[in-house]
Amino acid sequence: MSTRDRIVTAAAEVIRDRGLARATTKEIARAAGLSEAALYKHFRDKTDIFLAVLGERGPTKLVAVLGDLPGRVGTEPVVTVLRDVVLAAADFYDQAFPMAASLFSEPALLAAHRSVLRERGAGPQIPGQALAAYLRAEQQIGRLSEEADPLAAAQALLGACLNRAFLGHFTEQPTDPDAFATALVGTVMAGLAPR
Repeated sequence: MSTRDRIVTAAAEVIRDRGLARATTKEIARAAGLSEAALYKHFRDKTDIFLAVLGERGPTKLVAVLGDLPGRVGTEPVVTVLRDVVLAAADFYDQAFPMAASLFSEPALLAAHRSVLRERGAGPQIPGQALAAYLRAEQQIGRLSEEADPLAAAQALLGACLNRAFLGHFTEQPTDPDAFATALVGTVMAGLAPR
């Protein structure tokens, strides 16, 4: 395992155990069996490490599903595509929520994290933008209602996935992902279907 991989693996464990706000670079270095200086040879800062954890140790299916959306326009049933997005998003938020939630307890850290994400063109708005672009493209070829708002539909779908993750962790009673995806997509499609 390379030094970088050791850092990402250790960071994933520390962030999952303590939350992002309470995971320090010192703890990550200790868990990786390295000096803190070694972290900065591979990463700019803790946010960079967190992004690596999400991208390399987190649920990566959402990134792949969103990346494939442009090629799926007009080629598959919209219901199938949305179901794939919902299942991937539900898994992503389920795993990412506990890691990121602690950011909101530290206003200064949250502000710094926001700033870095903005600088890198990353952040939680990206999935919604990608999904809205897909829905807009389907709307333009007549497969969705002209009156539908693609961004609102994308936010409803992804917001429901985030809410499912929050409730599942808070109540410790997760819902069945397949049943959730079927119900959610069916409900949203009722408002998106051409009239």
